[in-house]
Amino acid sequence: MTFGTSRVLKDVTLEVAPGEIHGLIGQNGSGKSTLAKVLTGLYDPDSGTRLSVDGIDLSLPVRPSESRARGVAVVHQSLGLVPEASVLENMRLGRLKGSRFLRKIDWAAERADAERVFERLGRSVPLDVPVATLREDERATVAIARALQDVHPGEGLIIFDESTRALGRKALEHFFGMLDDIVATGTACLLITHRLEEIVDAADRVTILRDGRVIEGGRAVRGMSEADLTALMLGRDLINIEKTPAPDVATAEAVHIEDLSGRGVQGVGFAVAAGEVVGLTGLGGSGYDDVPYLLTGATPADSGRISLPDETIDASKLTPSAAIRAGIALVPEGRDYSGLAMAMSVSENTTFPQTARRSRSLRPFNARDEKALVSGWIERLDVQPPDPHKIVGTLSGGNQQKVLLAKWLATKPQLFVLHEPTQAVDVGARHTIVETIRQAAAQGCAVVVSGSDENELALLCDRILVFSEGEIRKELGGDSTPDDIVNAIYATGSRTKLRQRRQAS
Repeated sequence: MTFGTSRVLKDVTLEVAPGEIHGLIGQNGSGKSTLAKVLTGLYDPDSGTRLSVDGIDLSLPVRPSESRARGVAVVHQSLGLVPEASVLENMRLGRLKGSRFLRKIDWAAERADAERVFERLGRSVPLDVPVATLREDERATVAIARALQDVHPGEGLIIFDESTRALGRKALEHFFGMLDDIVATGTACLLITHRLEEIVDAADRVTILRDGRVIEGGRAVRGMSEADLTALMLGRDLINIEKTPAPDVATAEAVHIEDLSGRGVQGVGFAVAAGEVVGLTGLGGSGYDDVPYLLTGATPADSGRISLPDETIDASKLTPSAAIRAGIALVPEGRDYSGLAMAMSVSENTTFPQTARRSRSLRPFNARDEKALVSGWIERLDVQPPDPHKIVGTLSGGNQQKVLLAKWLATKPQLFVLHEPTQAVDVGARHTIVETIRQAAAQGCAVVVSGSDENELALLCDRILVFSEGEIRKELGGDSTPDDIVNAIYATGSRTKLRQRRQAS
C-alpha cells in the first residue's frame, strides 16, 4: 500500500479464522488503520494484493459496497453515529429500501429489520429515541448492531477499529460480551486496539505490525502478558518510570479548588501541590470527567473558587482565555476536534498560545523564538517525523498527542489539567507522555489527570480522587494498585475483568 512515495504497508499477510477474535496491534503509524481501510474498500491496495472472504476472492480494488455485500463490516473508533438522529435512523442509514414505484420508505419494514439485528445480539435498545440520549454502552450496541446488518451469522468479518477508545469500564464489559456472542456463531472478528490488556483478556491470536510490516503473524495469545506484547511491538523493553516523592500539600505551594459546582459535579473541593499529580476517576456519569472543563472555563461553572499561588479566580466567571492568562492549561480528550488545528503545522499548533500572548506585548513572538521553542519540544517528545512544518492532521495519533502536550507545556502552566491524555495512542507514545507529565510535576507544576485507565492512574498519580454522583467519595494514595482503584470505583472486593477468557476448545 503506497501513498505518494511512502509505502505504508509492505507485504502484509493477515488471516482471521472463523469464530475467533484476532487482535491487530502496533504503534501509531504502523499501518493498522490503513489495513482496515483496505479491507473495507476505502483505500486501494497496490497491484498483486489478494483479498478473500469465506473463501471467495474479491476483485481489487474492492468497492465499499462490494465489501459490505461480502460480509465485511467495520465499527470505527468514533462509532460513527449521528447523535441527533434516532436509533432506527442510524441503523438504516445508507440501507433504506424504499418503494420502487412510490419512492416512499416503508418504515414498518425498516423497523422489523432493525429489531431482527438486536434480537441476534440478544440486546434491546429503544428505536425511536435520539442516539444522544443513550448511555455509552447502548451507543456501542447500536454501532455494533448497525455493522452486524452486513454480516450473516457464521460468515464474514467484523472489524473493530479502536471501537473501545471512548468506552468506560461497564461499557467495555458489555462490549466484549457482545463480541463473544458474535464469534460464537462462527463470524470472524478483527480487534484493532492500543489497549494491550484487551488483547490479553479477549483475543485468541494476535498479529503485530511495525513500520508497515508483520512482525508476528497470527501468534496465539494464551500465556502472553502485556509486557510480552509491548516488547514484540517495540522491539525492546520499556524502561520503568520512577515516581518522585510527592510534596506535602500542607507545606508546598498549592492550588486550591473550593465549592466547584456545574455540569456533573456539586460542591467539589481539593488541593494540588506544586509538583504533585492528582488523578480523578469514577464510573461514567460520576462527574470526574467534567472537572477538567469546569477548571479551565471550557464549560461554564455555576460556582467555585480556584486559588492559585498569586490570585484567586471565580470559577463561574472563568473563560478559556482568562484561564490561559492565569497559567491554567487544558489537554482535552478530543485532540482532533478541540485540541489541535489539524490543517495547521506542528510549529503553528505548538506556538499558537505563545503567539496570542506575545501579540499584546512589546516583544512579539518572532521566527527565531518559534524555531528554538518548536525544535526543542520535537526533540524532547520525540515527535515523528521531526519536521516542524508537517501538517498535524497527517501525523499518527500518538505524535498528535505529543504536539498537544508541547503546545500547553510550552506555556509553563501553574495548573496543568489533562483528560484521558493517553487515549488511543500506542504503548511507546504512552510511555513518553506519562514520563513527560511526571517531569512537568517534578519541575513544580500542579497536575490534574482525569482518566478511566486504572493502570495509568496507578503509575502516574500521587493521589487519586474517586467520584460518585458528582462528588468525591474516596481518596487513594500513590501506592494504590490498579485493583485498589477499580475496587474503590465499584465498592467491591475484587477486580472485575473485561471478560473471562473463553475456555480452550
